[in-house]
Amino acid sequence: MIFRETKLAGAFIVEPERLVDERGFFARTWSVDEFAGRGLDARLVQCNTSFNLRRGTLRGMHFQIKPRAETKLVRCTMGAIYDVIVDLRSASRTFKQWAAFELTAGNRAQLYIPEGFAHGFQTLTDNTEVFYQMSEFYAPEYARGVRSDDAAFNVEWMIEEKIVSDKDRTYADFNEREVGEYGF
Repeated sequence: MIFRETKLAGAFIVEPERLVDERGFFARTWSVDEFAGRGLDARLVQCNTSFNLRRGTLRGMHFQIKPRAETKLVRCTMGAIYDVIVDLRSASRTFKQWAAFELTAGNRAQLYIPEGFAHGFQTLTDNTEVFYQMSEFYAPEYARGVRSDDAAFNVEWMIEEKIVSDKDRTYADFNEREVGEYGF
């Protein structure tokens, strides 16, 4: 696997290192030893799939607070997504900054998202599927979110017409004073 650190401290694009022959290719997409060897959270307890019917579907920006904060490894297995992360760690040099990555079934890239980041994506094609590996079980009482259009971050989305759930649309404005409750 090839690990490329992003502009946000602790977040990585992970690309498969392909062994190609006349049949196609073989590539490893997960290794506890390779992740742990780079000091990354290698604990996986849950995997999720998100299937999205329509281009422009926007899911996020989600995270969990301590003691159930989670690391995510995200990959698009069908279609394409514009994957966005926001650093919510108040002590981080990249606090409140965001970065976006195009993950597609074709490029097979994965995004490693450490705890302390909000995560969301927008589908770039119809019939898009996203596969998540998580370091923590989903715990609704610790689940939080920020709006995808919150002025505190000014995320630039690729598709103007968005399909967003009522829950994701109605998160309160980001409040820096509340960051202490997150425990990151």
